Amino acid sequence: MVVHLVPLTRIRELDALRGFAVGGIMLVNTWQHTVETLGDHRVPLDGAIEALFQSRFYPIFSLLFGISFLLFLRGNSRWALLSRLFWLFVFGLVQHTFYEGEVLTDYAFYGALVLLPASFMAAGWPVLTLGLAVLAWGMLVGGGVWLIPGLFLIGMALWQLHPPRSLLFPGFAVAALAGVLLIGAWIGTNEWWVYSVAGLAGAAAYSLGLLLVLRPRLSAVLEPLGKMALTNYVWGTAIIAVAVPVLVRDPTRWSVVGLTVVTLAVQIVFARWWLARFRYGPLEWLWRCLTFYRWVPNRLESGRDQNRPLPDPGVP
Repeated sequence: MVVHLVPLTRIRELDALRGFAVGGIMLVNTWQHTVETLGDHRVPLDGAIEALFQSRFYPIFSLLFGISFLLFLRGNSRWALLSRLFWLFVFGLVQHTFYEGEVLTDYAFYGALVLLPASFMAAGWPVLTLGLAVLAWGMLVGGGVWLIPGLFLIGMALWQLHPPRSLLFPGFAVAALAGVLLIGAWIGTNEWWVYSVAGLAGAAAYSLGLLLVLRPRLSAVLEPLGKMALTNYVWGTAIIAVAVPVLVRDPTRWSVVGLTVVTLAVQIVFARWWLARFRYGPLEWLWRCLTFYRWVPNRLESGRDQNRPLPDPGVP
């Protein structure tokens, strides 16, 4: 009983953490595209989003992608994994037609480039060491998307090492303090690399802090977002593409926050409704069918369907 309970609990925490990241990504992406359209015009809200949210959520997604890689490999071959990454790349190409800032193609490319070879390595510390080295290299060459492969490997290693829960609070305290100090240093120096490191520290603080406070009610709100991460991410970017011409008319930028809140509220309600009837989200189900080149049953026969699977690793 305990053998099955612990992994299930951890997977549900990953779903909640992924859902949290989906919400943050929606806010940051909406804000970024609005700011880029307006150019140099700045308002007080911009500084708050830069200091508290930007560059804090894609690292969480990237760490979770490394974990989901291992979860998928538990019951599938590496050929199936390559198929999964190929179709993720295709989804990204389609999304790119209406949203140039998509990350699905990057995730698919770096997944094949670094995670697949790393799956042949000795688990744990060797993968973590490689991940930290690749992350440092990514920082040296410019940060941004170059940090993704290192974060993938670190997420993979953390799942393999299973650090004890007793480290959550000390880790949160250190990451939160580092994040605050680094933001202060960035305000004083305006160095991009200081901001990048501050973003990583903030991502760690948010992740560990959420795991510390996560309770059933909060988890029930976040898990549906995380279980349908691919669907919600693509859906959210489509809304952004349509809404930006309207959002730029708001000089205060608070319409960005309003659109994010409304979109996430609708996604939460829809995801709860959908997952009460189906095993996988719409795009998650299509992705699974394409991965295995066969029709995958999706509808649940009842709320007590014994064939209900563990949460799909999805796209973190």
